[in-house]
Amino acid sequence: MVCASNQNRSMEAHAMLKKHDFTVSSFGVGAHVKLPGPSQKEPNSYPFGTPYAQIYEDLVRKSPDLYTRNGLLRMLQRNMGVKTAPERFQDNRDIFDVVVTFEERVMEQVVEDLHRRPQALTRPVLVVNLDVKDSHEEAALAAPHALRLCQLLEAAEEWEDEVDSIVLQLHNETGRRAIYTICFY
Repeated sequence: MVCASNQNRSMEAHAMLKKHDFTVSSFGVGAHVKLPGPSQKEPNSYPFGTPYAQIYEDLVRKSPDLYTRNGLLRMLQRNMGVKTAPERFQDNRDIFDVVVTFEERVMEQVVEDLHRRPQALTRPVLVVNLDVKDSHEEAALAAPHALRLCQLLEAAEEWEDEVDSIVLQLHNETGRRAIYTICFY
């Protein structure tokens, strides 16, 4: 599960897939973790690897009312229950069967990074994008769609042969269009 900062969309999906016993990881692709601040010109920025608990404490110290009102504290509490800290996709070298992104530009960065890596294993990885607005509400609506996609892929005998019909079935069931590509490790 990959979004820009490994905070909202990827973590909502990560939490849901984890509850359904999937082996799942989540990442961001940005240069740093960026969260809304008191204004658009004043975002909160943290290096990847900064623990969610530390980000939470920083926001509570800065403005508990603001960050309670905009849902960031609740989001960070959820994140703390899933994993320790946000991770950057480009810094991870694990091998995945499927990478789900939640924004087209994030998908492009994931594909670009995978193309830069050595492709010695000739092992396919399916990269799927479900375009999701970066809001708490949209992330909550998209997480079950990411779960359903993974369930359909897991049920397939050979996902490489069935991916077109899986993407179509997902669209028919959820109304969400997915785009995909196949890369290699």
